[in-house]
Amino acid sequence: MPPVSLDPVPPGTACPDTVIAIPVRNEAERIARCLRAIDAQAGLAPGRLGLVLFLNNCTDDTAGIVARLVPGMSIPVRVIEQTFAGAHAGWARRRAMEAAGAWMDEAAVASGAAGTLLTTDADSLVPPDWVAANLAALEAGADAVAGRVELIPEEAALLPPSLPARGRLEDSYDALITEMEARIDPDPHDPWPCHRTTIGASLAVRLDAYRQVGGMPEIPLGEDGAFVGALLQQGFRVRHDRAVLVLISARLTGRAAGGVADTIRSRCEEPDALCDARMEAVPRALHRYAWRARLRRLHGEGRLARDLAWARRLGIPEAEALRIAGLPRVGEIVAAVDRASPRLAYRPLMPRQLPGQIRFARFVLPLLRLGMRLRRAAPATPLPVVPTATADA
Repeated sequence: MPPVSLDPVPPGTACPDTVIAIPVRNEAERIARCLRAIDAQAGLAPGRLGLVLFLNNCTDDTAGIVARLVPGMSIPVRVIEQTFAGAHAGWARRRAMEAAGAWMDEAAVASGAAGTLLTTDADSLVPPDWVAANLAALEAGADAVAGRVELIPEEAALLPPSLPARGRLEDSYDALITEMEARIDPDPHDPWPCHRTTIGASLAVRLDAYRQVGGMPEIPLGEDGAFVGALLQQGFRVRHDRAVLVLISARLTGRAAGGVADTIRSRCEEPDALCDARMEAVPRALHRYAWRARLRRLHGEGRLARDLAWARRLGIPEAEALRIAGLPRVGEIVAAVDRASPRLAYRPLMPRQLPGQIRFARFVLPLLRLGMRLRRAAPATPLPVVPTATADA
């Protein structure tokens, strides 16, 4: 069927400069609570917030529930319905965000420079300060904000006990290695404390930045991570703000293949499944972060193309190293080196390795903090690179 747009905004009503975009597919059981949570946003000037719902390929009563609820909401809502045989997560999120951007264009918001796009999922719950917390991070200087997530408690309680236990271990280790990364390879726009979650359930971005990187990638899986990666590679300031939190569903049957629901189900079925790629052993993590910092320094000194010793140590052929050194932005260079070096291949941990690595990280981190303080006191001291042999541990 062709797209159908329902716009309850009366003629003459000001268009919002902040719009939430949500892709929706067969969410009759959860869409009402999602909309109630969005309608409860606090700390915003009246008329500033709008909502776009992109209903795609819905075969249940989602559209009917939305039609009944929208007239009673306190914010303007635009509903788009479309059926498309080739639909997937990236396509749907992009369509929702493009519609939100077009709505802000109607307000002539300085060619989009002042507009803010947010996105979450139809099965997620945003707290009352979600929009305000995102806007605060943007107003502090970020171009985009990636929020963190937790499972909806009552749904998480129905999962096998081993899964939340594993989640707690992963969260603990992730926080430890994230602090290591933030101290060894600091980003002035994303200082510690921060996190490293990248998920479509909580993203905010300035409209101009969104458009400069080409918008949300139209790919079947991982569109959120690819989008944030594009922002970072092109030099935009991404804040992974711990103050921005969204509760996500712990259901085992989701709407997007390879999404959160599939991950939860696979870990229920395979408790020993590998951790996420970035959860490497402490020595390998330290090795990676130190190399990233070294590459940034070499780039800043204009030495990447003049002295290819870095490439030889990382096992990157000369021709590829010269191509990488010629990339215009340091974020692109770091990402390209990560992909090209066989010595920086990710080796994620097994769940049973997490307790030992947590103990190791808790031993190393105080030493690292002390080392960073001493290094700041003596800025001429070169940053050491962890030997490759150690990184293979």
